[in-house]
Amino acid sequence: MPSQPSKKLETFKNPAPTRDYQIAFDCPEFTCLCPLTGQPDFAKFRIRYVPNKLCVELKSLKMYLWSYRNEGAFHEAVTNQILDDLVKATKPRSMTVVGDWLVRGGITTEVTVNYP
Repeated sequence: MPSQPSKKLETFKNPAPTRDYQIAFDCPEFTCLCPLTGQPDFAKFRIRYVPNKLCVELKSLKMYLWSYRNEGAFHEAVTNQILDDLVKATKPRSMTVVGDWLVRGGITTEVTVNYP
């Protein structure tokens, strides 16, 4: 059975919970739809976090990001939602999500959200 998109973020126990260290993900193939025109929007996401007790599992993150492919979402809303969902799943010490949106109508957009 081929993989399917999913909003479920899986986690695993942090192997070094007493140490502060940063985990960094670069996700260059994010796609969603413009909620006004229905045209595709493309972005590169950078996710940086200091885990507490849990880490996010990479395949589930891939399936989660894929789940936005056919959804309409404003850049600001989707970037904030990704942070909210990752924080809910992992309860990190800190996290930053940067959505670097590709050019649309001659304008690029970068949305940065932080926790806490």
